[in-house]
Amino acid sequence: MSDQSFRISAGEALTAEKITEAGEKPSEAVATYAVRLGDDALILAQRLGWWIARAPELEEDVALGNIALDQLGHARSFLSYAALAWGKTEDDLAYFRDEPEFTNLQIVEQPNGDFAATIARQFIVSYYQFELYRRLVDSTNATLAAIAAKAVKEVDYHRDHATQWVLRLALGTEESRRRMIAGLGVMWPYVDEMFRDDDLVESLGDAAVLPSSLREDFDAVTGAVLAEAELEVPEGFVARGGGREGIHTEFFGPLIAEMQVLARAHPEATW
Repeated sequence: MSDQSFRISAGEALTAEKITEAGEKPSEAVATYAVRLGDDALILAQRLGWWIARAPELEEDVALGNIALDQLGHARSFLSYAALAWGKTEDDLAYFRDEPEFTNLQIVEQPNGDFAATIARQFIVSYYQFELYRRLVDSTNATLAAIAAKAVKEVDYHRDHATQWVLRLALGTEESRRRMIAGLGVMWPYVDEMFRDDDLVESLGDAAVLPSSLREDFDAVTGAVLAEAELEVPEGFVARGGGREGIHTEFFGPLIAEMQVLARAHPEATW
């Protein structure tokens, strides 16, 4: 791992503040890539946070809240690093961009639906993020590698949590199985977008991870879980996608409006 862009000492807690203090400005291409990953985590955190005080079990209030906080931490790290390229802050990127400027995958903005639909989305995204981060730890960009090294440990828990719920719901009651199948049916059309390569990622070489390189392992591990749950991999409709180009579904506008309203109403406020 190269240390050319990262100056945080070994063993020191990796935080957005430490990344900002390190002050190593990334190239615009690297920053744009980091924004993509940060947007995925930020929007997923916003969705998951909704479940606090609404989950079907008290333990799930805590679990989903903690997963949301992990995702928010990943978002802060990626966005803080990216913001250095443009002389901005993580808050600028989170709260003062408009809808077409966000480049998250469309799956993370999909509505929570019922609990099974949320678990279906979490199952897909956690396995995707795990495969991504475990490869990104070898990035030639040391900051991206360090963020990924921390994130992959947390996402491994997210993956296990989602897996246990897929099995529990699919192998539970007739109703829970019906809902799990329906949730996967709603979310699976957005899987294909996660693995599309483009010019930006290809231009970054070993600093980034080609999405297409993740597909084989993703299919193998998710397929094994679904087989254990006695479920079929959903087939049929594939969403057009376009989140990486700032094209979003109709659910995205209301989501970021709620997320950004306080910061935009009081842009000079400090805590």
